Amino acid sequence: MTKPHLILGIGELLWDILPEDSRHAGVPSIDPHATSMLGGAPANFTVMAGRLGNHAAILSRIGRDELGRLAVDRLDPMPVDTSALEVDPVHETGRVTVSFANGEPRYTIHQPAAWDFMELTDEWVKLAERADAICFGSLAQRSVESRKTIQTLVANAPAACIRVFDVNLRAPFYLPEVVQESLELATALKMNEDEVPLVLDLLGLPLGTEPMRQNAQFQRTCAGRLLAEFPALALVAITRGSRGSLLVNREEWHDHPGLQVKVADPIGAGDAFTAAMTHYLLRGAGLAALNEAGNRWGGWIASQPGAMPELPDTVRDAITAAIEHAS
Repeated sequence: MTKPHLILGIGELLWDILPEDSRHAGVPSIDPHATSMLGGAPANFTVMAGRLGNHAAILSRIGRDELGRLAVDRLDPMPVDTSALEVDPVHETGRVTVSFANGEPRYTIHQPAAWDFMELTDEWVKLAERADAICFGSLAQRSVESRKTIQTLVANAPAACIRVFDVNLRAPFYLPEVVQESLELATALKMNEDEVPLVLDLLGLPLGTEPMRQNAQFQRTCAGRLLAEFPALALVAITRGSRGSLLVNREEWHDHPGLQVKVADPIGAGDAFTAAMTHYLLRGAGLAALNEAGNRWGGWIASQPGAMPELPDTVRDAITAAIEHAS
C-alpha cells in the first residue's frame, strides 16, 4: 500500500467567534451571546488534507488555557495530526471576532495570540525536511518570531516539496516584504480575486490600465506576471467564489465556471479549495482536474455550517467520484 503523503499546515489555529444569529447546532459556545468555531486557514487546510487521505499535521501554537484545550478536543476525532502543536505558557489561544456584511465575513483578529510566538524546534524542522507539501500564509507572519519560523521551515523542505503560499491578506496584518519573501519560497500561489491587484501593488509590479478585478484576461495577465517574476513559482490559483477559479502555469491555463450550491457560510471554502488542489497536485493531476477538485470541495464546505463540518463517507465518495468523472 502506498504511504500517505505528508502535508503540513503551518500558521494560525484560532477560534472564530460569530454573532448569535449565526449560531449552529452542536458548536461549542465560548461566549453566551455568540457561537464559536475552530478555524484558521492552515488548520482548515490541514483538516481537509487529512480527510482526503493524507498524513496531515498542523504546526501551530495554542495557549495553556480553556480555548487551547477545546481546540485539541475539537481536532482529536478528525484525521489530523496534532502531536506537534506547541503550548504557550504565557499567551492566549488565538481568537477572531467575525461579523457579516452582505453575506461576506469580516474579521477582527485579536493580538497578541499564541500563534504569534511559534518556535522553531527540531521536531518541526524534521517534519519539514520530509514533507511532500507545505501550506503557509501571510497572516501568521505578522510577528517577527512566527515569520522567521515559517520561512525557515519552508526553506528546509525538500526540493520536490509543493510549497503553497495562501496569501490570506487580512488588514492591517500584511507587509510587502512578507509577500515578496513568501513568493520567493513558494512553488504554488493561491489568492482570491480581491487579493490579485493588492498583491501586485504590494510587490510594486505595474498593472497598466485600471484593473478589472472580475476580468479573466486581467487575472491571467497578473498570474503570468507573477510567474515571470518568481522563478520557483509553478502555479497560480485565483478563486472567485461561486464563479469558480482560474489556474495558470507556465504552459497553459484553465478557467472553471464554478458550481451552484446553497451557501450556509463561506468560511473555510477557500482553504478546502487549496487542500484539494494540493492533494491532486501530489498525484500529478492536470489543471482541469485540480480546478474541478478545488471547486467541488470548496463548494461542499460553503454549503455546510463551519469550516470543519462532519464528512460522511458517502459524501466523500460521491465528491471523489464526481471529480474523477469530470476529469
